[in-house]
Amino acid sequence: MNQKNSLGIDHCFGELDNPFKLFEEWFNQAKKTEINDPNALALGTSDKEGNPSVRMVLLKDFSQKGFIFYTNLNSKKSEDIKVNPNASMCFHWKSLLRQVRVIGKINSVSSKDADEYYNSRAYGSRIGAWASKQSQILDNTDELTKSINIFKKRFPDENNVPRPNYWSGWNLSPKEIEFWLDGTNRIHQRLKYIKLDEKNWKKVLLSP
Repeated sequence: MNQKNSLGIDHCFGELDNPFKLFEEWFNQAKKTEINDPNALALGTSDKEGNPSVRMVLLKDFSQKGFIFYTNLNSKKSEDIKVNPNASMCFHWKSLLRQVRVIGKINSVSSKDADEYYNSRAYGSRIGAWASKQSQILDNTDELTKSINIFKKRFPDENNVPRPNYWSGWNLSPKEIEFWLDGTNRIHQRLKYIKLDEKNWKKVLLSP
């Protein structure tokens, strides 16, 4: 029989008052069990008319301030964020039968953080950031290949490819974080953290 915590749910939820610490525990476990990309997440945004959009992105960092990903600032997701910073994330780790759902508001990362991450990327990825007009209509694949070659000639030194001003990062600062564990007969276990202030969170159980 599985051990339970003080709330009567599986011990994997722990007794932590800080959701980021629980996320770190689950994320570290997912790194060991997922076949690939344990940092993959579904990012949900909406435009000014309220039309929803969702896509997979990769988590690149997280802290008490939130969850960070990087992208072209002219992409569809970025255009949504500019007009409506309210967004959601969902991590799904099938190997662990777990999900983490996040709701909050997105803000931009600092230029320093964006530069640091950008410069850690492979040469081809940095060139791609320059070459791709992300989410814009592409007449044909030759157009993209030509753009890549142009920027390879412009930046031949692999150690000197500056970050384009239209490429940076976004940080989702959560107001709610829910941890979900699959259950028999769809009797799942759900624990939500609700942010009260900068230091304190309230924990509540949710019906499956």
